[in-house]
This record gives sequence, structure tokens and C-alpha cells, in this order.
Amino acid sequence: MPAHRTTALLLASAALVALLVLSGLHPHDRATWWMEVAPVLIALPLLWATHARFPLTSLLYALIFVHCCVLMLGGAYSYARVPLGFWLQDLMQLGRNPYDKIGHFMQGFVPALAAREILIRGRYVRGRKMLAFLVVCIVMAISAGYELIEWGAALAMGQGADEFLGTQGDPWDTQSDMFMALVGGVAALLLLPRLHDRQIAALAPAAADQKL
Repeated sequence: MPAHRTTALLLASAALVALLVLSGLHPHDRATWWMEVAPVLIALPLLWATHARFPLTSLLYALIFVHCCVLMLGGAYSYARVPLGFWLQDLMQLGRNPYDKIGHFMQGFVPALAAREILIRGRYVRGRKMLAFLVVCIVMAISAGYELIEWGAALAMGQGADEFLGTQGDPWDTQSDMFMALVGGVAALLLLPRLHDRQIAALAPAAADQKL
């Protein structure tokens, strides 16, 4: 990886660690904070472990950073209490805080680009239509897997899982969460493929052809 990209990754990682510490100083609910930021705690070491042999595009690194910020903000306040969500609720005259839907949109948007990058660079699939289909399938599998984790948390914690689930009394919360992930995945495929393709092509050939 070029030196400037390594430096940028170091700075982004330092910023994430600082934000992670800040979000964990006085979270609304400590157990909820741990569950919400768990993907950040997994992703950061994983990205560093793979950055030398399989560096990602700058676009994907940037989107992962944004997604981590969304998760940490939700962990600090709990999704139903994030101030940005209350502002959106008032602006759009909604019946509930919609911040968790932003989280699930990102849960589709960012994994869609990650799956697309791995499938293209690993040459696992041919044809743009099949690529898009498989990316959407992966996004929905991730979303369904997360909903199963939420279900497991609800069974294990009882009423204590309410902050983590963030349903706010919505009986269709699971379905709308998965729908937002689908919207996010499709949006990524519609908005960013050209930029993503250019950045994939710009990577060093050895890195571009290397499989995970």
C-alpha cells in the first residue's frame, strides 16, 4: 500500500478510536453500547490485518468510517434517543425517532460495496447482472443475520433488550429494518458503481488480483 494511503488509514483509525472512547464515556446504557459498537471492534482489527495483502479502495474505507460513526452514535445514545433522529422526526413529522433506519440503510449500503469489491477483485462472478444479484443477496443475508442476533438478544435479556432493539413499539420494525438495508444496498449499486470501478482499476495489479 502506498505510504499516503497507510498514513490516511492510520489517521482514520486514530479518529475512530478517539470517537469510540468518547462514545463509551457515558453511554445511555452500557450493555447496549457494547452490542452496538461490537462491529467497530471487529472491523478495525480486521481491516488492519488485511490492509497489506488486500487493501480496499479509498471509497470503501471512507464508507466504513462513516458507518462506524453511525454505529458509535447509536451506541452512545441508544438508537431511539439519538438527537439527530429527533430532529429528523420533527422535520418530517414522523411518529418515532428514525435514526435506527439510517443505521439499517448503512447496513445495506456499505456491505454492498464491500461485497461488490470482493466479488470483482476475486473474479468470483462474471456479468454485471449476476454481480448485482449476488450483492443484494449478500446484503439481505447480513441484514437477516443481524435481525436473528437482535432476536437472540431479546430472548436472552428480556425487557433489557429494548434499548438494543430500538423498536419503539413498532410491530413491523424487523421488516422495515430489512427493507432499509435493501434500499441501502440497491442505492449503492445505482449511485457508486462507476467511481467504485475506477478505484478498483487504480489499485496495484498484484493487490487487485489477490484473493482473500
